[in-house]
Amino acid sequence: MKLTLAQRMDRLPKQFFAHLVQRVNERIAQGRDVINLGQGNPDLPTPPHIVEALRTAALDPRTHRYPPFTGLPALKEAAAAFYAREYGVELDPEREVAVLFGGKTGLVEISEIYLNPGDVALVPDPGYPDYWSGVALAGGTLATYPLTAAHQFLPDFAGISESVWERAKLLFLNYPNNPTGAGAGPTTFAAAVAWAERYNVLVVHDFAYGAIGYDGVKPPSFLQTPGAKQVGIEIYTLSKTYNMAGWRLAVAVGHPDVIRAINLFQDHYYVSVFAAVQLAGAAALRGPQDCVQQLVATYQARRDAFLGELAAHGWQVPAPQGSFFVWLPVPEGWTSMGLADHLLTTADVMVAPGVGFGQHGEGYVRVGLLADVPRLREAARRMAQALR
Repeated sequence: MKLTLAQRMDRLPKQFFAHLVQRVNERIAQGRDVINLGQGNPDLPTPPHIVEALRTAALDPRTHRYPPFTGLPALKEAAAAFYAREYGVELDPEREVAVLFGGKTGLVEISEIYLNPGDVALVPDPGYPDYWSGVALAGGTLATYPLTAAHQFLPDFAGISESVWERAKLLFLNYPNNPTGAGAGPTTFAAAVAWAERYNVLVVHDFAYGAIGYDGVKPPSFLQTPGAKQVGIEIYTLSKTYNMAGWRLAVAVGHPDVIRAINLFQDHYYVSVFAAVQLAGAAALRGPQDCVQQLVATYQARRDAFLGELAAHGWQVPAPQGSFFVWLPVPEGWTSMGLADHLLTTADVMVAPGVGFGQHGEGYVRVGLLADVPRLREAARRMAQALR
C-alpha cells in the first residue's frame, strides 16, 4: 500500500538543525569531547519547590482525571497574578489567559487559527524557525522583515511595503530576541501597536526569554504598551524562566477574542495539560522568585566569562542584552555554515549557523550559554585557537 501525505506536510520547512544534532551525536559516539552550544535546551534543573509541587499534585488522585479543556483556574489565576506583580498588567484569568502545551504549540497554532491560504504573516529574519512551520501548515505566505545590526536588531516597520501590510494578518515579534539576544523597549512596542491598528494586524509577541535580561535591565512585556491588549497577545513559556522545558507548559495572554479562539482550536486537539503539571506551574508563578534571580545571575556570569575569554584571545563580540544566546559575527572570509562546520570538526565545539534562522542570519553563528563557566571558557579557547 502506498500512502500519499497531505500537501501541508510537503509545505513544512526542513528541520535545519536535525542534521547538525546528528553530527554532534556521531562525534560523541566516537569518543570526542564535544561542547554542544548549538541548541536552546536549558541545562539547569527545575527548582526543587516546583518539583515538590508536582510530586504532591501527582499523588492526589483528583489530578488523574481529565482536567478542564481550557485549563485549571488555579493556573490561569496564577498567570494573571504573575503579570500583575511583574509587569503591572491586569488580566482576566478566564477571558484573557489560555493554557498551552508549551510556547512552541501556541506559536504554531496561532497561524492555523488566523491564516487562510495566501494570507501574509510578518516574521522576523533572523527568527525562530517554528514561526515558519505554523504559516506553512496554514497555507499562508511568509513575509520576512530583516533584523540587522545597523538597526540594533529591531524591526523597521516603515521598511515593510504597504502592499505587504495590506495583506498581512499576523505580525510575530520576539524580545529578548532569539537568536540575536537583542532587547526591545517601549518605543518598539508602541510602533508595533500603531502599525497593527493601522492595518488590522494581530501582533503575537513571543516572550520566551522574558525573565532573562542583563546588566540590571528587566525586559518589558508587550502588554505593558498602551493599546497592546487590543491588537495582540503575548506567549509566555515556563520553560526558560523556571527551567521547565520538558514539562511543556506556557500561557497565551491578551486579546480576549484571540484567547477564545485558541481555546476553541485546542478543544479539538487536547484535553489540556496534565493537572499536576498545571498545579506545579501555578506554584512556579506564585512561589518564591529568588530562583529566577539566581538563574539570571548564572546566565550573566556565563555570558561575561565566555565573552571575556574570547576577548582575551583577540575576538571581540557584542554582548547580548537578553536571552541565553550570543549572536557572534563570523570572521571575514567565513560563512556561517563554514564556520560552524570548521569549529565542530577542528575544535569539537557545536554552534548554530545563523543562516538556519533566515537569510539575514548569514554572517553570524548562535552560541547557547548552556554549559557551566569552565566549559564555556574552554569552548571559547578552542574556538579562538581553531581560527589561528
